[in-house]
Formats: sequence, structure tokens, C-alpha cells
Amino acid sequence: MKLKRIHHIAIICSDYPASKHFYTTILGLQIIGETFRKERDSYKLDLAIGGDYQIELFSFPAPPKRINFPEACGLRHLAFEVENIEEAVEDISGHGIPVEHIRVDPITNKKYTFLTDPDGLPIELYEK
Repeated sequence: MKLKRIHHIAIICSDYPASKHFYTTILGLQIIGETFRKERDSYKLDLAIGGDYQIELFSFPAPPKRINFPEACGLRHLAFEVENIEEAVEDISGHGIPVEHIRVDPITNKKYTFLTDPDGLPIELYEK
């Protein structure tokens, strides 16, 4: 078996309208499709990132909270590549989203920073 690429990333949110707004309006991901699954009382929102990757945003009634921040076992954070980190931080901060200070990766010498989605999921922005 040979893995080709990441097909999608699934995220469960607690407040669907807030998370939909965050991922589409603030981060600028494009909606591929939106489905309400009545039997699960759940939305599934398919989002495109640069045509290559996809995020599936799910809502479920009363999902459990994230165990701890940010070093819980399992998914640590999502990282998105940006052209200009200063512009990205300015844009996101303009929406009232707190963003950590910009740091430099000591291994790659690239700039990066962190913010969180509406449920506290860590999001990394990494400059190209």
C-alpha cells in the first residue's frame, strides 16, 4: 500500500453557525457542499482549501469538549500555509480573533503563529 495524500480532515464543532462563519468568512475556505443529516441531527459542511484538501465540518448534539489544550493525545493542530503572515494576522485580528505573536521556526527559519477556532482547536498559520 502507498498513501498518496491527505484526503480530508474532519472537525466536530459545538456551535455550527459560529464554526461555519469562522472557516468560511474568516479563514476563507470555499463551501463544496452542505448537508443536514436529520437522523443524526447533524450538519456536514464540506470545505475546499486551494483545490487540494478538504475539511469536513460536522455538528453533533452535545459533543464532548477537547481534553486539554494544546497537548492532548491525538490531533495537535491544523496548519495552513499563507503567503504573508503579517497580512494574514492583520486580517484575522480584524475579525476580533486573538492571534499569538509571530515566531520563527528555528529549523526552517519560516514565520508562524497560532490562533484557535470557536471550539478552541489550535490553528497554525505558516508562511510559505
